[in-house]
Amino acid sequence: MGERTQFVPGAKAPNDGIYMEIGEDDYVMGINNPKIVKLKKGDKFPETTNKNRHWINKKKHGRKA
Repeated sequence: MGERTQFVPGAKAPNDGIYMEIGEDDYVMGINNPKIVKLKKGDKFPETTNKNRHWINKKKHGRKA
């Protein structure tokens, strides 16, 4: 079983890293000025800009803001 790649607000970060907000229409058009947070393992993810978004590890997914 693999590691989760998407996280909801309030979930704990599995590893230290920089996480980026993604969500609706992100794969087609991207999100203008997505939230980016630096978390340590065990820190809780903050709220997203809206309920249809979630967090991913920016480095592991090669996503650019």
